[in-house]
Amino acid sequence: MPQIDIRRPHQLSIPEARTVVDKVAVKMREKFATESQWQGDTLKFSRSGVNGTIAVGSDAVVVHAELGLMLSPMKGMIEQEIRRKLDEYFA
Repeated sequence: MPQIDIRRPHQLSIPEARTVVDKVAVKMREKFATESQWQGDTLKFSRSGVNGTIAVGSDAVVVHAELGLMLSPMKGMIEQEIRRKLDEYFA
């Protein structure tokens, strides 16, 4: 299964970074129809064909996603969209 792994450094407090990740999750829900929920400082998200996490640390946000076969051809577009949103919110 194709994977997406992105690490984005930040200089926010953990609560501020979680707020930003919530904004990213809303966009993911709108664009990709994902479901998500927090477990500690990690947001778990999923939909048919993708499962992943966004872990909020004190100095970085780490995104990990596993794509199913149907979404494999869209890996580049999905990764680019995640990077774009992270850049937009954590720049």
